[in-house]
Parts: sequence; C-alpha cells; structure tokens
Amino acid sequence: MTIADPGAPSRAKGATGFRTNRANARVVQRFGLPCSDAAATWLSLASRLTLNDLVVAGDHLILDPEVLDPNDPRPYVSFAELSERTECYHGVGKPRASRALALLRVGAESRPETLLRLLIRDARLPEPEVNPVIADCHGRRIGRVDLVFRPFRVVVEYDGDQHRTDKAQYRKDVRRWQRLMREGWDVLRFHDDALSHRPDLTQLEIAEALARGGCAAAARVAQKHLRGAM
Repeated sequence: MTIADPGAPSRAKGATGFRTNRANARVVQRFGLPCSDAAATWLSLASRLTLNDLVVAGDHLILDPEVLDPNDPRPYVSFAELSERTECYHGVGKPRASRALALLRVGAESRPETLLRLLIRDARLPEPEVNPVIADCHGRRIGRVDLVFRPFRVVVEYDGDQHRTDKAQYRKDVRRWQRLMREGWDVLRFHDDALSHRPDLTQLEIAEALARGGCAAAARVAQKHLRGAM
C-alpha cells in the first residue's frame, strides 16, 4: 500500500506500506478499484527491485501486444510517458529508474524474454529485434519470433512450458521453426535452465551462431568465452 507525502505508510497486519512524493501519486481505476497508475507504480519499484527486474516490469508495462484483449487495454503506459515521468521524478530509486529506462524495449511478452535479451547485452553482443514478424522470400508471413538478429540470420526463442504442454501450440511452433530453417535462419531454442544454469554457455551458443552468420564482434566474444573456459 502506498500513500503520498506527508502521509504515514500503513503498518496494518498483512500489509506493507510505502510512501511516495505527491507529484508521483496518480490514481486510476482498474477493474473498479483505485490504484496507482503504471508509471507511478514502476517508479515506486525502482528502489526495491534489482535493475534487471525493473527492466522486466517496465517491458511488461509498455507492451503493446499484437493481439489485444478488449477487457485489458494495453499498453499500461507508453514509453514516452514513462520517460517524461522518470525525468520529473526525484524520489528514491531515480538513478536505477533512469538506467532501467534506457534498457526498456517495446515488444517483450514475458519475463524470460527480457532476461534473455539482457543476458545477450551483458555478453556485449549486438542487440536483437524484439518479437518482429518474419516473412519468407515471397513476403508470406512465417510468424513472430522472440529475438532476431536479422543481418546474421539468427533467431533466438525462449520456450516456456506452454510450448511443451499445449499440443496445438507445439505443432504450430514446429511448423514455424521448420519454415524458418528452410529460409536459411539459424534457430536457437532455450528453456528456463538457459537463464538459471550456466548462462555463460547460453551467451557462448548465441555468440557462435552470430559468428557463423558473419558477425565479427560475436566471433571475438566466442573466442573470449572459450579461452576463459580453458
């Protein structure tokens, strides 16, 4: 629960109270309940989340999905508005919010997608496109993919459990992967262990794929990883 200055945050049992400056305290109605707006919520989290988690939250709030839910209008806040509100914000967490803002990208549809993108950035690899539509050589739509390095013909996908447990989704994914590979794309698929277990190996695999596609910078990253493993 958050209250604007100079009010005192709640100390009620089962609730965690926070205080924010009045300029950041904007209230909206969501599903009939009053709550802080998306920008105020994100800025309030800046002092409590890690940088990566703050980027995850920001990507979620600015997402403008391809398929809209009429009962859940998106995005919750535009990147332009979030930038303006961050610039005007003077509360605790301002430096982290400013750093996170520079890392936000429109298009990420899940936490793992954002974390995988940040893992790629940490490896000093080229930045991928986020959830673009890929077409075949005749201009026919193949589908949307998580992360794309278009100049090097590399696609990076994160497979959540729904890709395994939903048979219809799995069949759709397989057809899409097959079409991508026939069009000359190198498709890399990762699961949850790519982020939690030896993420350096994930970085190496992506670097090697980019190097195969002709990325000199990725080749240097791959060589550095391999030297470090010796």
